[in-house]
Amino acid sequence: MKISNNKVKNNKKFYEVRKITDLRDLISQSVELYADRPAFTVKKKNGEQYDISYKQYGEEIKALGTALTDMGLAGEKIAVAGDNSYEWCLSYMATVTGVGVIVPIDKELLFDDINMILNVSDVKLLFCDKKIAKKLSERNDEIKSDLQIVIIHADKEEGVPNITDLVAKGKELLAQGDTRFLDAEIDPDKMCSLLFTSGTTGMSKGVMLCHRNFCYEVMAAMGIIKITPDDCGISMLPLHHTYESTIILFFAPYCGVKVTFCDGFRYVLKNMKEFNPSVFVAVPLLLETVHRRLMKKISERPHGLTMFKVGSVLVKAAAKVGIDLKKVFFKEIIDTFGGNMRLIICGAAPINPQILKDFDAFGIQIIFGYGLTECAPLAILNHDKLHLAESVGEVIPGSEAKILNPDENGIGEICVRGDMVMLGYYKNPEETAKVIDDHGWFHTGDLGYMDDEGHFYISGRCKNVIVTSNGKNIYPEELEYHLGTDIRVGESLVVADENKKGEVIVGARIYPNFEELSERYGKSEDEFTDEELDEIFKEVIDDVNKKLPPFKSILKYKIRRTEFTKTTTSKIKRHQNKD
Repeated sequence: MKISNNKVKNNKKFYEVRKITDLRDLISQSVELYADRPAFTVKKKNGEQYDISYKQYGEEIKALGTALTDMGLAGEKIAVAGDNSYEWCLSYMATVTGVGVIVPIDKELLFDDINMILNVSDVKLLFCDKKIAKKLSERNDEIKSDLQIVIIHADKEEGVPNITDLVAKGKELLAQGDTRFLDAEIDPDKMCSLLFTSGTTGMSKGVMLCHRNFCYEVMAAMGIIKITPDDCGISMLPLHHTYESTIILFFAPYCGVKVTFCDGFRYVLKNMKEFNPSVFVAVPLLLETVHRRLMKKISERPHGLTMFKVGSVLVKAAAKVGIDLKKVFFKEIIDTFGGNMRLIICGAAPINPQILKDFDAFGIQIIFGYGLTECAPLAILNHDKLHLAESVGEVIPGSEAKILNPDENGIGEICVRGDMVMLGYYKNPEETAKVIDDHGWFHTGDLGYMDDEGHFYISGRCKNVIVTSNGKNIYPEELEYHLGTDIRVGESLVVADENKKGEVIVGARIYPNFEELSERYGKSEDEFTDEELDEIFKEVIDDVNKKLPPFKSILKYKIRRTEFTKTTTSKIKRHQNKD
């Protein structure tokens, strides 16, 4: 049974939560509680590792913040762009804990996009790596004249200051009694972070978030997810994205977790074995890729799938009576993740529920949820006591959610209200008014429904809905899920197409899983003709259509030979990939 047009508020908490008032308070408490514990493990270029304690992290935040204040940057906007690193985190935290507003920038952006953000935000200083600095220097005459650039790593660049020098300068100032940074007042309701969305549709907008947003997220999530100082996290997704940065920069220190850094997606499993993490943040595409390879290995073994199913049942049954059999049945899989993996926090896009079920069988819980940059980012979440494979879970503690204007199937726009909702869009009151109403409800633009227990299910984006010529609403994400269950499909995008009469029908764009096709048919990717691919995927489409009512049938499709253009969180950019 589905609830129509009802709202729910969640006040559940399972774990004790200590109060934090702002991000400086968060770091101060962490330094006091976990002083000598490692906050980060950093790998040098030669492969050697060293730890940075919470005490050292706190001292370097104060030193860098003091140096930035001495440069006249109090109250200004400071940007950061580059690979995930300790220095990236240090730049961010020093800025928000007493200097000004941080502006995280996607390192993959082209010059024009980076320059637009720098200008629109009126950024005064940019922390970046050598690649970004080189990108900017090639068109130096177009960059704002008052922009200072600081190299984020210790390597010296001719004529350009680096972060190590600033930290050293800050320590000198602190030793001389400079307390301007330490004494700076922090307003929890004032913008501290300005994030430009890299959404899958439309122009990016500047999302204004404050200390209250982030602190509320931490306290709400930590009341329903158990993370301890014994955990080790690995940072893989780009830190400029609020999903990764909130968990790595705020959740981790709140819980005393040690953070490590991945060398890149291609090195994920190698880094897992190096750092032995127990927690990490993922997007569905990564888990789908890993799951596909794991299940293929299992199926290739004699009676592999049967043994997997038996092992899954026995592991689950044993866990109920306190017996851990995971390593008896799935040791090789667990070792693939470094041997200690227990928890994966996943979001940003829909995921095949079977993946969640299979990882649960391995003994690795995937906490799947729903969020947006505008909600800093978590809004609805599964948790330690809620393992739903099809649902994104419940609204986070202390917040409200509702379904607006549900249709006959209970599907309507998801709206949320709580302290995680952004202040608004930067210098854009018109767009802000479109999404935050007079009662404080944030209109997400996502469609879904709620069951009678207050669990939410995502159907798709309002903007993506296909209205066919017979007046039926089709949610592309549902059909993309069905296409993705066929191993021959690498990636897919469902779009509105037209038939010969000019009527709107459902179409699909498919990028094949050429690795699978090559193994199955004994050909390299280049050896497949267009006709052969068309014949293969006609069968795939027919199989999917058999699972659907006739009005949802995919009636037209095109095969691509190149991957779809994606955001840095691996979401397909719909408006760039329709053809």
